Amino acid sequence: MMKNVFLCIAFALRCMAASGGDLDSIRISRAGEQPSAIASARFFTGTARIDQAFEGQSPSRLGGAIVTFEPGARTAWHIHPLGQFLIVLAGAGWVQEWGKPIREIRPGDVVWIPPGVKHWHGASSTTGVSHLAIAEKLDGSAVQWLEQVGEKQYLGSPVVR
Repeated sequence: MMKNVFLCIAFALRCMAASGGDLDSIRISRAGEQPSAIASARFFTGTARIDQAFEGQSPSRLGGAIVTFEPGARTAWHIHPLGQFLIVLAGAGWVQEWGKPIREIRPGDVVWIPPGVKHWHGASSTTGVSHLAIAEKLDGSAVQWLEQVGEKQYLGSPVVR
């Protein structure tokens, strides 16, 4: 049930922020119109797929994507200048703030990552995860990518449930 609610929210946001057309009219971006993209090995470890959910038009700075991680896949360490929301849709994943324990995330969880907080997120070591990631751009950028999360960091930290 929660997954359906979040998919409806994602669809509604996609409709609100779809590109093209008259800025003063309702626009609809149809699901499946944009192809899925495989996440770059420069910013991700393992296999992850990105489905761009929406991209706001000026003056909006809001954007979002549904990211699906295979078991063991994760982002590199990164920060968001204006913060980020993650809404977990399916599976089981992990999120970690620099210097703190890994935290488990599950469907229905909403994760707020404050501006400037160094972190990573992705699947657990045994289960894939999908989440809707929502962030605003500051000066044209929503993320600053940092170093990769090594295997020792990923598997060597305790997981807090």
